[in-house]
Amino acid sequence: MKAVILAGGLGTRISEETTTRPKPMIEIGGKPILWHILKTYSHHGINDFVICCGYKGYVIKEYFANYFLHMSDVTFDMVNNNMEVHHRKAEPWRVTLVDTGEDTMTGGRLKRVADYVKDEEAFCFTYGDGVSDVNITELIAFHRAQNVKATLTGTIPPGRFGALDLQGNKVNSFMEKPKGDGAMINGGFFVLSPQVIDYITDDTTTWEREPLEQLAQEGNLAAFPHHGFWQPMDTLRDKIQLEEMWQSGKAPWKVWA
Repeated sequence: MKAVILAGGLGTRISEETTTRPKPMIEIGGKPILWHILKTYSHHGINDFVICCGYKGYVIKEYFANYFLHMSDVTFDMVNNNMEVHHRKAEPWRVTLVDTGEDTMTGGRLKRVADYVKDEEAFCFTYGDGVSDVNITELIAFHRAQNVKATLTGTIPPGRFGALDLQGNKVNSFMEKPKGDGAMINGGFFVLSPQVIDYITDDTTTWEREPLEQLAQEGNLAAFPHHGFWQPMDTLRDKIQLEEMWQSGKAPWKVWA
């Protein structure tokens, strides 16, 4: 099975990091968050990726073109003009990088890579800026059992502020960063039939609007409930939080050995 990953947005809410690189290339623990996402899928046996590039997509291309340089020790012999890579850390990945345009919306990006997934029974699809410990294997099995064209992962978003239960001026209870109102949201990590691409009109189509709304109206959209870890990297605060988790050695999304 293939996994399609959106990696072309501007990342304006974390502009401190995205002036020189696309958002999926922002590093957590010295590795791009995109790498963390690929490692998650690879842990579940998915190693064929289609990356939807856009804003500064050449940075992503350069990273994979020189993957061994980024991941291994290397010796440059200036006299003889050659290079020796030591202890190559290879991944069992096949990565296709597709330029889907700088201004293309999420649905349009998916439509632009249609030729790479048209012959698949189903494929995975997610955003290039969030990590989770979602069980991809169970997600795929769930999708197949539902007999629908699309399955998304439903998750409860992490709280950002402490919640106060007040009676007058007295605090009855306090909960630091509660998980919202308990309602699930779209956490990405989709499994899709190639037929869903027919619901996308053109580059201006937002995947989360008309296509998903129409699929839901038809009864062709299922939600896989995920109650574990899920965290997008929307802001610098999120990036710092994820970095702290990684440095602690207890990053919840690190499901690989």
